[in-house]
Amino acid sequence: MWRGLERWLGLVRSLIIYWRPGRQRGLRELYRPFVGAGDLAFDVGAHLGDRTHAFRKLGARVVALEPQPAVRRWLMRFVGRSEHVSIRAEALGREVGTARLALSRRTPTVSSLAEDWPNVLPERNPSFRGVRWDDSVEVQVTTLDALIEEYGLPRFCKIDVEGYEAKVLAGLSQPIPALSVEFVAGALDIAEACVRRLEALGRYEFNAIKAEERSFMSERWLASDEMVSWLRRDGARVSSGDVYARLRSDAGAARDGVSDGGAPGKAGSIDG
Repeated sequence: MWRGLERWLGLVRSLIIYWRPGRQRGLRELYRPFVGAGDLAFDVGAHLGDRTHAFRKLGARVVALEPQPAVRRWLMRFVGRSEHVSIRAEALGREVGTARLALSRRTPTVSSLAEDWPNVLPERNPSFRGVRWDDSVEVQVTTLDALIEEYGLPRFCKIDVEGYEAKVLAGLSQPIPALSVEFVAGALDIAEACVRRLEALGRYEFNAIKAEERSFMSERWLASDEMVSWLRRDGARVSSGDVYARLRSDAGAARDGVSDGGAPGKAGSIDG
């Protein structure tokens, strides 16, 4: 009974954070330069579907992946009724197979396939010191390449998988026009590995957003080495956030100024 209550309270906490009034308007403005009517978007680590919903409101078709069974049931309720949303139970990784997902009933947003995440991160990042990974489940794993073969190349791909982002990108062999990957203080080597992987796939430029904010931290988009330098120099000052990447050479990768060197939204400075 207590385990069920704890899981329920964790989901309620996520609802308050990700579905609070006014949040969707900010999300749509953030993603508007990247996706539009008829585009395809991948939401990897969809959780309760706030990003999936924003992509749909912008007119995109969405493939949403959420391997947590309890969370996925609510994801289906919130966004699964649309014929333009495909919800998948798999996780993503380097290759097709199975893996064990560490679950946190009280904070389901930080459930992870990364084997060292529960042991290492609480020592490195104070915001994780109250987290307990107190359950696990075996999940099916597929790859970005396999999803692309089935659904086509997405215009945008959001990846938020708690320390497994580099493994997800290891299962990708072609550039995606634009994407985001989460970074977390205490595990910035993972974000750096993601930047380097994307650099090997295509001519990307990068920016970053702090936590759940809606504006980019730099007024200009950065080369890969500049992004890595910022992660090494200043990334630890930010508990978490997302690194955004877009192809520089693909004029169709984004719209409304996202391919011309300007950053949408109000920005601060990342140049430090």
